[in-house]
Amino acid sequence: MRWRGERESSNVEDRRGRGVSRGAGIGGVGGIVLGLLALYFTKDPTLLLQSLTNGGAATEQNSGPYQESATEADSSSLTRVVLASTEDVWDQLFTQAGKQYVKPTLVMFSGTDTSACGTAQAAMGPFYCPGDQKVYIDLSFYDELKQRFGAPGEFAQAYVVAHEVGHHVQDLLGTSAKVQQAQQRLSEAQGNAMSVRLELQADCYAGVWAFHADQSRHLLEAGDIEAAITAANAIGDDRLQKEATGQVVPDSFTHGTSEQRVRWFRRGIDSGEVKQCDTFNTRTL
Repeated sequence: MRWRGERESSNVEDRRGRGVSRGAGIGGVGGIVLGLLALYFTKDPTLLLQSLTNGGAATEQNSGPYQESATEADSSSLTRVVLASTEDVWDQLFTQAGKQYVKPTLVMFSGTDTSACGTAQAAMGPFYCPGDQKVYIDLSFYDELKQRFGAPGEFAQAYVVAHEVGHHVQDLLGTSAKVQQAQQRLSEAQGNAMSVRLELQADCYAGVWAFHADQSRHLLEAGDIEAAITAANAIGDDRLQKEATGQVVPDSFTHGTSEQRVRWFRRGIDSGEVKQCDTFNTRTL
């Protein structure tokens, strides 16, 4: 991925090194296990965030300026460049549609932090919080993406950021609010199905970003699309459930199967059209 020398976004809060400890409640190995399961299996990840927040009073711990490694510095720069690129692309697409794009803030944290949705934990992976319109990420997730999920490469990391920004786009367009309202009237299985459509649309939006970023800045290199597809394939509900429990329970899916995630990402990157990402008015996902 050709990103070095490109503009870095200034809409970043670097909170690394500013850990937040909690009183009695979920923590240690139990918290990590719950976080990993909740990342992929809950209907609304903010519910887990709130439950962790309720575990005890938060205490900020600051041990001085954060000392990042050379690898972290590289990941930080890449993340800022990708965020800047999403700003350019979505600002243009919103303007063309007669709308105004409000840029999200990306929060880099290490270990544990706070958000308007509750406590943020590294074990939960990157997430978007509509309460403060911020994307939260512990850069160590990139290592997990490579080592645990077998999805190395800079564009795989870019896909992760673009997916979370896709949720911000949904928030601005009112899609997320409509889904949440609908879920209140649905059964758990039906609500999960709505979450799947929301996640697959965010995958498609990540593809739309990639299409336009490459058109304008020629960011993509050989193997980049394959890297993103590998990442999307690795975090499908069916694959993750099989690895975690040995069973696959479709009614509990919240993000979509590996095949679905790949297909909708490809739909976005092949077309570059937002209208092609309407996962809510199609029978076949």
